[in-house]
Amino acid sequence: MITPTRSIAPDRALLSVAAQILLQLEAPRTISQTWVRLKSWRSDNGFGSPIPFGWFVLALDVLYAMDALILVDDLLMRRTENAS
Repeated sequence: MITPTRSIAPDRALLSVAAQILLQLEAPRTISQTWVRLKSWRSDNGFGSPIPFGWFVLALDVLYAMDALILVDDLLMRRTENAS
């Protein structure tokens, strides 16, 4: 589930989706803005398999657990070295 397996394609593994989410966060965004941008980005880049919202939330959980993401005033942001 977190990494690709026989039943989970590489583009749907949670680590892959998490990386794709980070690409959408060049600026702080709401969760819904990030979701819309991710779906659009995946479509524009030829990822045919859709990602359900629940999978998106699990990928956000992975990023949060890895301390790569923070939520401030309802905005998702990449964690930087300077962030506390």
